[in-house]
Formats: sequence, C-alpha cells, structure tokens
Amino acid sequence: MTENSNGNGKSRRTFLKEVAAYSGGIAIAGYATGFSAPLAFAGKAADVSTAKWAKQAGLELFTVRDVMTDPKTYVSTLEQVAAIGYKEVEPAGGYAGMGPKDFRALLDRLGLSMPSTHSGATEGPDLEKTLEGYQIMGIKYVEISAPRAPRPAAAPAAATAPATAAPGRGGPYGNGPVREVPPVTLESVKRSAAQDNEHGKIAQKFGMKILIHNHTQEFAPIADSPTMRPYDVLLAETDPNLVAMQMDIGWASVAGQDILAMFKKNPGRYELWHVKDASGMPHMNPQMTMAERMSAADLQPVGMGVIDYKTIFENAELAGMKHYCVEQDNANSWGDSLAAARISYTNLVKILA
Repeated sequence: MTENSNGNGKSRRTFLKEVAAYSGGIAIAGYATGFSAPLAFAGKAADVSTAKWAKQAGLELFTVRDVMTDPKTYVSTLEQVAAIGYKEVEPAGGYAGMGPKDFRALLDRLGLSMPSTHSGATEGPDLEKTLEGYQIMGIKYVEISAPRAPRPAAAPAAATAPATAAPGRGGPYGNGPVREVPPVTLESVKRSAAQDNEHGKIAQKFGMKILIHNHTQEFAPIADSPTMRPYDVLLAETDPNLVAMQMDIGWASVAGQDILAMFKKNPGRYELWHVKDASGMPHMNPQMTMAERMSAADLQPVGMGVIDYKTIFENAELAGMKHYCVEQDNANSWGDSLAAARISYTNLVKILA
C-alpha cells in the first residue's frame, strides 16, 4: 500500500473520484476507515436540531490553496466552491489582488459571505484604512499582527536543529514532520493576550473582533508554569467583547482535548470553529509531544475521521458558535482538493440533517 492509498489499494485520487460520484456510500457519523467507533466526548449532548447549521457551511480556502495560484484560478475556484454549496469562505492567501469593493462584488455575485479572515491586517499607518476595506468586504473577525522583523541570516547547516516530531504520513501539510515549537513563558502569553485586547479595541471601531486560532501547541504546558497552558491563559486574559476564540476542533482533538468539556468550562467563547476531521487519535501515545501528535494525525475529509461532529454541533449554542468553516490542511495531497472539499460538504450536510 502506498502513502497515497486509502487503505484498500486504491489511490486517493481514484478514491475521491468514486466518492464524489457515489457520495452516499461514505461513512458519515464520525467513523473512519479502520476504526470501529467514533471518537467519544464526555457529557450528554444538548437536545437541539443541527439542521440549520448546514445552511451556512463555510470553507477555509487554505483547503484549496493549490488551485488558487493566480487571480484567474482564484475566481474560478471560488465559483466551484459556491457551486458545491458552501455559503461562507475564509481566505488565508489574500484577495487575488482585488480591492475591497471588487472583492465584495465577487462574493455577492457568487452568493458567498466572508465573516472571518486569516489574511489579516498589520500594525502601521495603514491599519485603519485596511480595516475599512475589510468592513466593506463584510469581515467581522480578523487577525492583526505586528510588522515582521527582517529575517536573520541562515544558520550553518551543522547548527540547524533537527526535526523531532514523528514522521507520520508526510505531516499535516504534506511537507514532512512538524517541528517542535519553542517553549513559551507565562509572561509572553500574557503579553500576547494583552496585545490581542489592544488590537480588539481598534477592530471594534469597525464592528470586528480579533480571532485567536489554535493548533496543538497551545495545549502544551508553559515552560515556567507547567500547571498552566497557553490556551487557558489566552481565554482568561482576553476580553470576550474584543476577542473571539476560533476553535480548531480538529487540532484540539488531536491534542487530546475534550471538546464538550471546553464548551462547558467557557460557554459562549467559541464564536468561530474550524471543522476538521482526522483519524489515528485513539492510538496516539500519551507521551507524544504536541508536534508529534500533529505530525501523526491523518487528516481526512469531514465525516471520514473519528470526530463526532453530530454531538459537537448539538452543543453549538453552548459554545457560542456563530460561524464555522471546513478545513482540510492536506486536501491537495489527496489528489484533488476541490473533490475533498465536496466530500466534506456532502458528509457534513448528512451529519447535520
């Protein structure tokens, strides 16, 4: 079986084509090939309908970045995303060089909205002008970053730290193992939270909040305060009126977190979700680092992993969720990222129905 096999001897490209044509045959209730049961979450689910969420499904455009390589393919890809049925998008690679009014006109033509973005703004004299443009495009949640410092000269090869993460199956982005993130201090995390609050005051003038997105490292112990984790500090130190948590449910699950317990501990804080599925978590070693867990995760289209999204969406009100978007970081390694996005959409609609 090759790395691009789905486990039955077929290439992922062939598998995706078959699934796209016969989507009714996919397991949709949080099951994954090779596993007998969906990943369970503690606690009783709320007795509410989830069907309404299917009507506003969004797509994180990082999923299809490989087919958005220039302005022409950017537009054609958005057209295909809309044709699949997605109603919202979240960009992560810019706006095809378009100005705010032109980009908004494109979204309107396709029946799409863009409540959040990962192509955020940068501190500086043009910050408020940028946010004015985002307001025109309909953005409600944004990231604001400090200007990038000049890159230092490359270190000699002998001094380069080797990757310490497990090899996995090519890493979550198809680029090999994830490198360990340098440990953070409690003070540095608090400074980050304070900066998010300050940025939130600026964004608030334009009807926006700052979003905080997680991977796995936010759930590792803080170097000088090992009983605390960066994610907990960010939740405690940021103002809910200025800052919203964008819960990447896939990465949080890979990190070993109980999603429902997080909702119950901080109800209303998770206004945005990244809906990402994966298999392999039940077999991860508890001693693995967060980077090793991230590398070992086998990301899948939604409904083909082990995450119980039916139960999670039943608790959307508890979480405070307002918008969500599907994301599959490695969709291009499946042979056809748009086909993978289509499978996620089809499965998710069935899960929510």
